[in-house]
Amino acid sequence: MPAYVIVELSVTDAATYERYKPVAEASVAAYGGTYKVRGGRTEQLEGERVPDRLIVLEFPDLATARAWYNSPEYAEARDLAPAAFRGRMLVFVEGVKTNQMPGGTKPPAYP
Repeated sequence: MPAYVIVELSVTDAATYERYKPVAEASVAAYGGTYKVRGGRTEQLEGERVPDRLIVLEFPDLATARAWYNSPEYAEARDLAPAAFRGRMLVFVEGVKTNQMPGGTKPPAYP
């Protein structure tokens, strides 16, 4: 089942963030991850906060997402992060396998 990593951040040092990005990108790719959302335009529908930058990564499963976050490949990027941005880093969430629903039915109800 796919798993997602959701990151909300505000860049505080653009030069350091530019150094962070390629290291993070390579580490995500090394663990079979892909970027699904990457800082595009946001539109607030409800609530009080609009994130400056929102990133959603997809990994094959939750174990792989955890392995990526704790990996030596991501360690260098993680070390740059405090100087590059501030934000709420990391929510892991399991996705829904809609392609395996019998007869194309809707995903299961919320737990």
